Amino acid sequence: MGVSMAAAKDWVERWERQQQRYAVDREERFTVIADVVEHVAAGRSRPLLLDLGCGPGSLSARLAARLPDAEIIAVDMDPLLLELGRTHHADAARYVEAMIGADGWTDALKADREVDAAVSTTALHYLAEPALLDTYRALAAMLRPGGVLVNGDHFPPSDGACRSVTAHVGRRHAERTDAHTPEDWQSWWAAAAQDPELADLFDERLRRVSACGGNGSGHFSAAHHTELLLRAGFAHVAPVWQYGDSCVLVAVKG
Repeated sequence: MGVSMAAAKDWVERWERQQQRYAVDREERFTVIADVVEHVAAGRSRPLLLDLGCGPGSLSARLAARLPDAEIIAVDMDPLLLELGRTHHADAARYVEAMIGADGWTDALKADREVDAAVSTTALHYLAEPALLDTYRALAAMLRPGGVLVNGDHFPPSDGACRSVTAHVGRRHAERTDAHTPEDWQSWWAAAAQDPELADLFDERLRRVSACGGNGSGHFSAAHHTELLLRAGFAHVAPVWQYGDSCVLVAVKG
């Protein structure tokens, strides 16, 4: 079920363009996440990083460029996106197929030491609250003291009126920066389904999605994530960047 380097390059580049629709100032968000990780990993000769819900390796590739001595474990349940990452960003990370939040998912990572930083972007909102809390607990157990979880996602306010305002701010920013490219998430997947080179991977993806079912719960507020993170054992939680409801939330292990 391999993919040629040329095909992987094309599909990853198209992925990058369509993802700009869904993360306000996406590149700046990536940069901020890398800033946090760089700060936490300062002075450590071979920091260990986890990229949760890595997709085709977008964040892993940027972290590898910023911290070339880091070891990055990139995990996702999607065999198609993982294969694109393994082919196009082969040197960025060790790619692992696992369903985050499922029983025993951390065993698949085969991490041989404590983790310095776990990162995620636009991925953990797919977890229902019990699985999200369990995931936070598992990550707190894997991180070294002073290690961090850095999560970039949409964290809408609990207040409905404020929620519409933050969403509007994000949309307007995307319009000003011409982020609304013609291809969106649905059309990217529709096109990928028609590529013969991806056919086997696409079929396997459909089997995995069907088997796991839908457990996504939508987007919780930053305050609710903070509550869950503190319950999971993190000592400190704070936002370090925000535009509209797009936010980078950092949790520090005590």
